[in-house]
Amino acid sequence: MGFLSVLSCAHQWISSRLQPGDLAIDATVGTGADTLFLAQKVGKRGQVIGFDIQSEALTLAQARIRKQEDSARLGSISMLQLSHDRMAEAVPETWQGNVCAVMFNLGYLPSEGADSTIITETDSTIAALQAALALLKPRGIITVVLYPGHDGGSQEADAVLEWSTALPVELAQVVIYRQLQRDASPFLIGIEKK
Repeated sequence: MGFLSVLSCAHQWISSRLQPGDLAIDATVGTGADTLFLAQKVGKRGQVIGFDIQSEALTLAQARIRKQEDSARLGSISMLQLSHDRMAEAVPETWQGNVCAVMFNLGYLPSEGADSTIITETDSTIAALQAALALLKPRGIITVVLYPGHDGGSQEADAVLEWSTALPVELAQVVIYRQLQRDASPFLIGIEKK
């Protein structure tokens, strides 16, 4: 059977936390796979807000969501063409301390013809992680999929590791899921707020 992929593992961790009616954030919409997953998990009473700086990503995500046969069962989805580091100011005030899950899938837009030089940037990612942690409710979870194998990816991964390792244990518990034999393999960090 083998181990789960980092994306499947992130979905599994989130699935164990999200309940119908919850609030969730996709910090990096990309092609919309995580946005759709979150909307399915929170159900029609829940809400999801997604962030991406590229209009192409939002278009791809909207197309993915429109293809869903069970769209009446999805949570309310809002997608913003905005950097993830602005999430704290962009979400409704009532979300402060009430978000159950935030997903990050860093790197570049994995779509044919997309500009792979447009990547998530270390400074904005760290700011977004700090904002996400503040938005979480107790026992809420952040998942971060990192890709050290592309230009700029290893620097971002190192910075996220350093930031998350420095979190006080009284504030959060941090775990890592990684293939140890390949330095450039994608890996997953999970952060649970205490």
